[in-house]
Amino acid sequence: MMSTVPPATTITAPAHDPSMSEWMPLEQRSGPEVVLITGISGSGKSVALHALEDAGYFCVDNLPPELLRDFIRLEHGRQTWRVAAAVDVRTASSLPHLVPLIGQLRQEGVRIRAVFLDASNDTLVRRFSETRRPHPLSTGADPGDSARGLVDAIDLERQLLAELREQSMVMDTSQLRPALLKRWVRGLVGAREAALTLVFESFAFKHGVPLDADYVFDVRVLPNPFYVRELRALSGRDGAVATFLEAQPQVGEMLRQIHDFLGRWLPAFEDDQRSYLTVAIGCTGGQHRSVYSAEWLSQQFAQRYATLVRHRELDARE
Repeated sequence: MMSTVPPATTITAPAHDPSMSEWMPLEQRSGPEVVLITGISGSGKSVALHALEDAGYFCVDNLPPELLRDFIRLEHGRQTWRVAAAVDVRTASSLPHLVPLIGQLRQEGVRIRAVFLDASNDTLVRRFSETRRPHPLSTGADPGDSARGLVDAIDLERQLLAELREQSMVMDTSQLRPALLKRWVRGLVGAREAALTLVFESFAFKHGVPLDADYVFDVRVLPNPFYVRELRALSGRDGAVATFLEAQPQVGEMLRQIHDFLGRWLPAFEDDQRSYLTVAIGCTGGQHRSVYSAEWLSQQFAQRYATLVRHRELDARE
């Protein structure tokens, strides 16, 4: 049967000023490559930093924002081209200066990828309970302050980091084991650089919506391969499942509408100088329909944008 899924469509968007060094091809750049790891305490920043160290980055933890420029200049002088720094709420008084500093450094030709790690409150509370480590904001700044409750400290931290989160690539680590988080971080920094990087992430609604999603599309209304005995154990990456879904007119119609919607609005995100956009596709189990949809959409936009594909439930099993 002929596929009902529409063919790839070329997406056009306004061209950016080629003089902007952050969009220049890698081979034309002379500045260092910097990955800035930040996020909520307990979300896995140390794990992410170790992944970058394994990938060949020179890494430093808990760097005060005031020293970021000097750190980059020092390592550049040493011919260190790939550096990473972790910045968190322990330097809260300096955080308001970090967002404008990132913009200034980019204008100067420094390639910065800001990655913000996040997790649900329930996950963070469990992690702090397991490690028995205090939250950095669990006590007040003054000796006379009473100890803050853990949830209150997490909420305060979210407020302090809200502006930085808006300027970063957000990664939800709530359901990620350390090994999977390392893999996702390596995949992120290994992706080709472009004005806008698209992340297509499949997930299961029964395990919650990803915190890092900018757009969420629900494909649970589509025919479910789970109820076909021969397809139940397979995933949306398998040819037999793809063939089944391509034969369903509803699948082609929904994917075409999602594709057209994204194609209409992605140029606006580029104009707004957004660096990352996460599109989450959810179904019941995160195995068939959402996986196929994420893979298909990624293929359609791959020629115009840098794209990454994540399968939260499938990746967690591997």
